[in-house]
Amino acid sequence: MAKEESTGTGVVLEESRREKMRKIVEMGIDPWGARFDGRQSIGAVRAREGEIIVGEPIEPPPAPEGQKQWRKPEIPMSGPQVRVAGRIILQRKQGKLIFLTIKDWTGEIQILIGKNQVGEKNWELALCFDLGDLVGIDGEFKKTQKGELTVFAGDLTFLSKSIETPPDKFKGLSDPELRSRLRYVDLIHTDGVMRRMLDRTKIIASIRKTLSAEGFVEVEGPTLHAIAGGAAARPFVTHHNALDIPLYMRIALELHLKRLLVGGMESVYEIGRVYRNEGIDQTHNPEFTMMELYQAYGNYETMMEITEKIITGALDALGKGYKITWGGKQVDFTPPFARKTYSELFREHTGVDPADEAAVFAYAKTLGIEDLDKKDPDVVRNDIFEEKVEDNLTGPIFVTDYPARICPLTKRSRTNPEIAERFELFIHGMELANAYTELNDPDLQEQLFRNQLAGQKEEDSMAKMDHDFIRALRYGMPPAGGLGIGIDRLVMILTDTTSIREVILFPLLRPEVLKG
Repeated sequence: MAKEESTGTGVVLEESRREKMRKIVEMGIDPWGARFDGRQSIGAVRAREGEIIVGEPIEPPPAPEGQKQWRKPEIPMSGPQVRVAGRIILQRKQGKLIFLTIKDWTGEIQILIGKNQVGEKNWELALCFDLGDLVGIDGEFKKTQKGELTVFAGDLTFLSKSIETPPDKFKGLSDPELRSRLRYVDLIHTDGVMRRMLDRTKIIASIRKTLSAEGFVEVEGPTLHAIAGGAAARPFVTHHNALDIPLYMRIALELHLKRLLVGGMESVYEIGRVYRNEGIDQTHNPEFTMMELYQAYGNYETMMEITEKIITGALDALGKGYKITWGGKQVDFTPPFARKTYSELFREHTGVDPADEAAVFAYAKTLGIEDLDKKDPDVVRNDIFEEKVEDNLTGPIFVTDYPARICPLTKRSRTNPEIAERFELFIHGMELANAYTELNDPDLQEQLFRNQLAGQKEEDSMAKMDHDFIRALRYGMPPAGGLGIGIDRLVMILTDTTSIREVILFPLLRPEVLKG
């Protein structure tokens, strides 16, 4: 960007912009603008195309004898008076005419500024316009003789000066990290970014609408926890000075929402940020958005039904069908989604019977899985599952009935206590949702916590027993189903995006070193 250069073209361009700003001030105009009432969005103006009245073509006078007629018939038009505002993204001068393209968050439109039509002062103002400036236009909405929707300016209002030079029209911001760092520039100048971010808001709004229709209420839990619980992840640690205690940024929403079930709030959900002090890749950001819900008297099967409603509702909100493309691959979200058990898929993709412990460990050795002598058999099974099965799941598919010992918050199957009533939803190898029939036996929950904590390092998550949660369960939590959906991943899939950075407005980046 221009300001990062100490010499050369960048400084010259900035000085040119500042000189135009001085001229604007000399004209008695505030270069930073003011309130601009009565404007319509560009999208709303473009939707008024039907109000444009097109008259009969007027034939030009005949050409002088011996000369070829070069004038085309003039098509008279009239249209509504409109007021628009936006950022200048294109401009060109043609004699006593200036053509602009301005953009707001609903679209783009051409502006035609004629010197004779706007007057001398407005014309001098228009000559001070730069790419990136924010301007307001009052004028008649109609079409050019070539048929392009255009606002024919009658009056101009200057709303804000852009000191920085925008990126090249054709090259744009090509560096992915720079795009994430300068998201405010990315939103303006990279095609599709604004639409994707607005689609994200539509998806979240649709989730709220779906859950409200199902009788759920939205709540807000604490983001600072005395104990990091509800997931197996490493937390961010902070310190509260007044109480002189360590606190943890939450790694999950689960345990406080379950406390509300105990308290009698029978269908609750939260959409909020969670924080995990772990790696960054295409599908992981240390700060991300989760939706968790809990429904009294349900189970993991009712959670499958709600999951399908949430996803299809989001697709409806985006105006899409249920068959979409993600990363060049087809995904068919027409319900009901496919369902297969963990054991079926394990056997299908490895050729090994998961119940045959000796065969499982032998197969694990061929994959180079380490520390087999120290691992629980269910952990070994899951290591194999993650390596050999998950990437081959096209989906959407509910993977059901996980090994019980890797699911400490899940109720066991009544017919087989080695199986947990849990599912994960996969789409082309990526986990999108996780759900349980929630464990509500306080004694069993406490024992499972103790088993999980055995041998864990102090800095690991859930390295302390959450005694208050156990106490809450002792007051009686209704049988329930619980569901968690990664909002960022859902947005990735529904907007055909393959990097989580592209759906988070401000992903975590290394600190920028700015030149003084």
